[in-house]
Amino acid sequence: MRKRIAIAFFVVLGLYLSYRGLKKVNFNSKYEVGQKLDSLNNVIVYYNGGVDNVVQRNTKDGYNLGLEYQCVEFVKRYYFEYYNHKMPDSYGHAISFYDEDVLDGKINEKRNLIQYSNLSISKPKEGDLLIMEGSMFNKYGHVAIISKVTNQEVEMIQQNPGPFSPSREVFKLSKTVSGKWKIENGRILGRLRKQ
Repeated sequence: MRKRIAIAFFVVLGLYLSYRGLKKVNFNSKYEVGQKLDSLNNVIVYYNGGVDNVVQRNTKDGYNLGLEYQCVEFVKRYYFEYYNHKMPDSYGHAISFYDEDVLDGKINEKRNLIQYSNLSISKPKEGDLLIMEGSMFNKYGHVAIISKVTNQEVEMIQQNPGPFSPSREVFKLSKTVSGKWKIENGRILGRLRKQ
């Protein structure tokens, strides 16, 4: 019985390690890790390959921008370069950017940004950070920047969406009868905005 348990343990461990390793591999030979894919206001989006690929930590003027080519690194680099904004808490995964204890339209002190839920009195704006919860394949969540807004749609620009996903995605935007705005995607937790 112990032998079967040990074999099962090592099989599961082997599968897990293979899965973790595969998430770091670049399956898309069309791009190389670090290749420029897109940009917003002259801040570049780079290709990362597998979503778990980590190159090195990126810092500027002693400020932590995050792990190079990850989604967090792009949004923090964008806010640093475009808005000259430094977050008081410069660490954390994408999902940690949204604080469930902060009410709609109030300050998220860890990020020094105004936080809006995904059912909000405030319409999304270009430049808002868009925070998404984790998934089965990515427990750390995802963060992107809203690059375009109409009354019907929101476009986001992102870094590290996966080896075959585009740097930009569009979601439907709706307004409820009570006058609140919602981006139609079940993973979106909310948004952050520079004051």
